Amino acid sequence: MMSTTQEQPVLRGGIDLGGTKIEAIVVDAANQVLGSARHPTPTSGGPADVAAEMAATMKEAAAGAGTSTAALRGVGVGSPGSVDAAAGTISSAGNLPGWEGSYALAAELGKLLETRVAVGNDVQVAIGAEYALGPAKRYNSLIGVFWGTGVGGGLILDRKPWRGRGGAGEIGHMVIHVGGRHCPCGNEGCVEAYAGRAAMEAHARHEMEQGRKSHLLKLMEEKQRVRFTSAVWAAAVDRGDELAIELIDGAVAALGAGAASAVNLLDVEAVLIGGGLGVRFGEEYVKRIREAMEKHLFRGHTMPDVQLVSLGDLGGALGAALLVVD
Repeated sequence: MMSTTQEQPVLRGGIDLGGTKIEAIVVDAANQVLGSARHPTPTSGGPADVAAEMAATMKEAAAGAGTSTAALRGVGVGSPGSVDAAAGTISSAGNLPGWEGSYALAAELGKLLETRVAVGNDVQVAIGAEYALGPAKRYNSLIGVFWGTGVGGGLILDRKPWRGRGGAGEIGHMVIHVGGRHCPCGNEGCVEAYAGRAAMEAHARHEMEQGRKSHLLKLMEEKQRVRFTSAVWAAAVDRGDELAIELIDGAVAALGAGAASAVNLLDVEAVLIGGGLGVRFGEEYVKRIREAMEKHLFRGHTMPDVQLVSLGDLGGALGAALLVVD
């Protein structure tokens, strides 16, 4: 007699942990999204508070998919900072509240979700998804430049992810101005000091305290945000806000210099622009970043393809879900 018991589908979870938001999804074996949720990233507390909010977001996504986190094959996490995938720890995630030193995120989150958890660098897993699921698979080598709360990078070299010793791809911390603007990482003159959303917000607030006029605070309140999110920056630029335009122009210049320097070193075939600000500003600003790269590119190199990511905001969570393997 044939069994009437229907085999349950294999479902996996993915969490994209950003400085502004936590995106969680549940996908099936074909990487189709069955449930999703988005919560703001905590602005205070420490790693345990962030982990608790991640768990709440993932549980909401699982409920939306008609399942529970305990029933998932596993959950992958893309996190900023230096990642030790084998140990499941995240270190030096400077754009997250109180995240000093190393935290065993995989183990702690696994307890909250009652399933196994795998961790990877946020941009590297997003680039992995672009490479596995998008048109980027045609390239042998590429760099991902993700413009968001910070500026992160990911590398594909010889058709394989390059993670170094866990911290490869930190394009945001390439120094483009010796002795330049203070960066959230503690150094000076990094790409992120000019292009990271958090650093731009800190600089904008300082300028406003010194008397500069700007719509940024008003727009933040109108959008019921507690930070200058990508939507706030885009709205300010649309309104012709001089301070916002000045800082966004500076960010484009910094991203162009950093991306060109990375290409000068590695001579990759493509540069993919992503992240909250990258996706929000879109194709027009990808073109501007490409133009900013041209003046810094070594003359012996051919300009790589410079493109917007194809998976949009879900690339990080999809890449995280791909970390769950048998």
